[in-house]
This record gives sequence, structure tokens and C-alpha cells, in this order.
Amino acid sequence: MRLLIVEDEKRLATSLAGGLTAEGFAVDVVHDGLEGLHLAGQGVHDLVILDIMLPGMNGYRVCAALRAAGHEMPILMLTAKDGEYDEAEGLDTGADDYLTKPFSYVVLVARVRALLRRRGGSASPVLTAGTLRMETAARRVHRGDDEVTLTAKEFAVLEQLVRRAGEVVSKADILEHVWDFAYDGDPNIVEVYISTLRRKLGAASIRTVRGAGYRLEAL
Repeated sequence: MRLLIVEDEKRLATSLAGGLTAEGFAVDVVHDGLEGLHLAGQGVHDLVILDIMLPGMNGYRVCAALRAAGHEMPILMLTAKDGEYDEAEGLDTGADDYLTKPFSYVVLVARVRALLRRRGGSASPVLTAGTLRMETAARRVHRGDDEVTLTAKEFAVLEQLVRRAGEVVSKADILEHVWDFAYDGDPNIVEVYISTLRRKLGAASIRTVRGAGYRLEAL
């Protein structure tokens, strides 16, 4: 899953990005409302964490502009403000949730995961594909009765395949959702992780569809 943080407090943004990256998310960070609107408007992010008090364009206007353009990704608003009118204004512009600073990082992660589950149309933090079971909150994977140990990136790549089980997922789609904008390395890094997942799940678990991408097979 790929997140965008739009936050002008650079220390806070860096701290959030580091924590969320460790949770297995790909994270992009910008510190200006106009730049945030531009990146979010590209439609590659699964969720936006949006501060309200921003240079260039405030969070209310960024949120309203994204909704007016038809973008439906969840938006979690952050603000130093407090009070029911501020919260109402944020929600009225199209935000899905609202968190007042200072906030608990644990609560923020829980809100992020809840919004992503809601977007996926499922209240359950568990994904299944055949005998494969992914607990997205606990970051655990089982194949039948056996637990499979995965790194954060391996988990993120597999999650993209499980969420679209039976479909062909392109290398570009995986890169967009698992790696951030700062990644400028070899796109064949996806093949490295696919190879690792095959070793852990079985050689026939992921099929390469030549020229198109990868498909999770029945497990």
C-alpha cells in the first residue's frame, strides 16, 4: 500500500514516514499543499494523510479539490486545531477521518489500517486466497497450518497479489503501490521479490504472464 503524507512540520513528517515504512507501507512525503494536490491527483496513492495548516494551499482546499476531481482515496486529516467546528469543516470537504495533534502514533496507524480496510470493502483485516491467509494488522502469513515469515516488503508485494487474486498484476502496479517516488533503482527489483516469495510459498505459487505481469495461483 502506498501512502502520501502532506505535512509541513518536517520532523513530524519524517517520523511518520519512518514509522509507516517500517510497517510495510510505501510512503511519499511533501510539505506544501499545492505539491500535495499535484501528487495526490496522480491517483497512485491508496491513502493521503493531510495536514490542514499548509503553505501554498490549506488542507481543506486540497481535500475539496481532490474530491471535486473525482479522487476517492481515503483522506485522514491532521491538525493542531481542536473543536467540533474544525472537525466538521474537515469532514464536510470530503475527509474520511480526522486526528488532532498531538496524537498517538499507534492510534494513527490503527486509523490508517481501518480506512484502507474500509476502502477495500471489507471490515476484516484478514485476506485469504485458497489456503493462504494474511493478517494485515498483525503482519502475519499462514499457508495452511504453517506460518510463513516475510519481510515488510515481501508482505507488501504479496498483499498486492492477494488483493487481486486471479488477476494479472503488472510490475508497474506493484512498483506504484509498494515503492515510493524516491525509488529510482532498477524496476526489476519486483522480480527479485517475486522470486523470494516463490521460494517461501512454492515455485508454482506465482505465475509470470509474459509481457503483462504476475498472477497468484491457487494455493
